[in-house]
Amino acid sequence: MSKFRPFPEAQEHGEITEVFPDIHFVTGTAAMAGRLPMRFSRNMTIIRQDGRLTLVNTVRLSEDGLTALDALGDVEHVIRLAGFHGMDDPFYQSRYGARVWSVDAPYLPGFGEGSEPYLEPDIVLDDRTELPVKDARLVLFKSATPGEGLLLLDREGGIVVSGDCLQNWAKTDRYFSLPARILMPMMGFIKAHNVGPGWRKVAKPDTAEIKGVLDLDFAHVLPAHGAPVIGNAKDRFTPAINGL
Repeated sequence: MSKFRPFPEAQEHGEITEVFPDIHFVTGTAAMAGRLPMRFSRNMTIIRQDGRLTLVNTVRLSEDGLTALDALGDVEHVIRLAGFHGMDDPFYQSRYGARVWSVDAPYLPGFGEGSEPYLEPDIVLDDRTELPVKDARLVLFKSATPGEGLLLLDREGGIVVSGDCLQNWAKTDRYFSLPARILMPMMGFIKAHNVGPGWRKVAKPDTAEIKGVLDLDFAHVLPAHGAPVIGNAKDRFTPAINGL
């Protein structure tokens, strides 16, 4: 159930594109409050199954974007993989009555501890959760605080949908503000096939648990930040993971 809180406005985003059969991807904008206007890109993955849609790493779309989304099917589920994401989950819950599935992490505004959560998920994900997506399983980083997970789809040679763990910002894009273009490369974010540096610093996941990603079978990664990695994804991420 969502508590009263104005929904964040829709911001600039691109077109919804199909990256695999019944799996779509769209890039939008994240904005962080503060002294500098830090804006950067973030992505939503859309999984269609029997005419129903599951949104992973939600990004609020414009009215035109929502029209395109509605043409794909009926939004029924939202999956939150990253504890630092979720600001647009209440919007989709309210508009569509979507069921919200979340890793074990409170919905807090910004990064503030002690704030009042603005949403209580319908389901807190754990190892026993039966997901609303066929041929899918959740891989949790149990050492991370707040919670974080990967969604592994057993199709097309293995597709990983990631939150903040696996990123692929090879370069800045049109969604970055000038301060973000300058500062984020200095902070280690703008690297292809990267393990999220901000996530590691704040959530403090165990390195051995991250290296366990290489025990999974996957060929592709659809990240919450950066471009899709289509083909040879496991090999491409191996140097960054082994280098931790």
